[in-house]
Amino acid sequence: MLTSIQVAPLGRVISVRGSQARIGILANNQASLSSMRATVGQFFGIRAATTIIVAMITEVTREEVPTPENYIANASVDLLGEISTGPTAKFQRGVTCYPVIGDLVDLLGADQLRTIYAPSRAEQINIGTLQQDPSVTAYVDIEEMLSKRFAVLGSTGVGKSTGVSLLLNEILIARPNLRMFLLDVHNEYGRCFGAKANVLNPRNLKLPFWLFNFEEFVDVIFGGRAGVPEELEVLVELIPVAKTQYLQYQSTDRVGLKRIDAKTAGYTADTPVPYRIVDLISLIDERMGKLENRSSRIIYHKLISRIETVKNDPRYAFMFENANVGGDTMAEVLSTLFRLPANGKPMTIMQLAGFPAEVVDSVVSVLCRMAFDFGLWSDGASPMLFVCEEAHRYASADRGVGFGPTRKAVSRIAKEGRKYGVYLALITQRPAELDATIISQCNTLFAMRLANERDQALLRSAVSDAAANLLSFVPSLGTREVLAFGEGVALPTRLRFKEVPVHQLPRTEATTTTTPNAHTGHDINFVSSVLERWRGATSHRETPNDPTFADRGSERPAPRVAEAPMLQPSMGLDPDRFSLLKKPLR
Repeated sequence: MLTSIQVAPLGRVISVRGSQARIGILANNQASLSSMRATVGQFFGIRAATTIIVAMITEVTREEVPTPENYIANASVDLLGEISTGPTAKFQRGVTCYPVIGDLVDLLGADQLRTIYAPSRAEQINIGTLQQDPSVTAYVDIEEMLSKRFAVLGSTGVGKSTGVSLLLNEILIARPNLRMFLLDVHNEYGRCFGAKANVLNPRNLKLPFWLFNFEEFVDVIFGGRAGVPEELEVLVELIPVAKTQYLQYQSTDRVGLKRIDAKTAGYTADTPVPYRIVDLISLIDERMGKLENRSSRIIYHKLISRIETVKNDPRYAFMFENANVGGDTMAEVLSTLFRLPANGKPMTIMQLAGFPAEVVDSVVSVLCRMAFDFGLWSDGASPMLFVCEEAHRYASADRGVGFGPTRKAVSRIAKEGRKYGVYLALITQRPAELDATIISQCNTLFAMRLANERDQALLRSAVSDAAANLLSFVPSLGTREVLAFGEGVALPTRLRFKEVPVHQLPRTEATTTTTPNAHTGHDINFVSSVLERWRGATSHRETPNDPTFADRGSERPAPRVAEAPMLQPSMGLDPDRFSLLKKPLR
């Protein structure tokens, strides 16, 4: 049974208006103003007829002259929910019994707070304690948080990455069979999940070039710059032919088989089927040999040079290592990327630092798109949480920044992913730079300290009016402190993330210090060793884990190719896309 609140009331209700009320704080409880911290963000309990109405303080003003009722201060409160006072105490959101003038009011005690935050389902995770009362544990509902998407927002240095590690580790404990895919921009999560995670990077990733759709492939071979329209016309026509040729090679009776027409095969430049780079180059060369105009040949020659340059660049070995061997490895790639079967490692950490800066956006686009499409075509049979670190890089609010297909892929997961078992978590330090449509799909928000006014304004627009008054705390939150809003928590809450074990703390693999080491000699030999690694990045398979690769990739030029709808394998060539290729690109 619920323990009653204090006998001596803190105050009384003096006005009620909709979902808000004002209370007068009694003079004989003046000590309470300091001892119990009756301030903004604290929860009050209003003693109604059959319930305790839960209200949050939004403003406190002091009365200069005591009123006839002996009130020394007034407090404005938002009415959030109510606790039943029967044999079994239970909390519910919303108010069915409004307070009346004169109802007694007091700060909620630990028993009432535990009733509010008590786990209502088996799948709730312990993430920390309430700021109002550290003895009360704060829980999050996993089903509500995952199925309706969540975001972690906070500036650098406030414990955001540690909070993400905490949330994901707790989810893995509660749902050991849920698959996770984490985009690790700075290579800092590799050690956070121990044996439960499979870590991928450019050195051990196999992501064949033919899994890239047309726009993604163009982004790769043009190095993140705008494509040349004449060259794009050649590619969009000949890639399907190369795919058809590969189909012909694989036919068991190909000796007596007639040449398959590309239109009959039904392949487009987006169909995820294998082909060989040598066949594509041969087709381009064959087409070039039929031209009599020398100036027209230059276009084909430049295109061949672009493809061969990228193919022979060791930094792109994860895409082109077996470019001329062939083989339909899509099932193996998907199994490795998305942990099917998990084999005790349900999580994939994709370390993006170390990929060529020009190709990072394309790689993210491929991964997001394949995660969604696999969920779509498997009817959501194997749910997965897709975690996008530094999400503002890939889904910018500025449509002229970044790579259009990447934004489109992330947006599809945000809008439709839950229907197919693909859940989304966004982590960003600059929410104002994130596409507003995408962040609006997140129904649970964990807001840590944000100093930028634009970021705070976006957060205010994303939360309900009842929670908006808590946002005044955002610029002054301490390390590990967080404001939690939305479907995953019982009430808008200021809490503190619990301590994370040392082995789960995120640590970048490329650590630097601003303090020079006097015992380290930075002589000519040191410079020579750095140059050897530098040059080795373009002459050997391995590349240094340098987070600045990812940083440089965040500043992208204007969109390279006119954006067009994603094509399904059964669709023909999009005439709108082809017509756009004929227009000069800016």
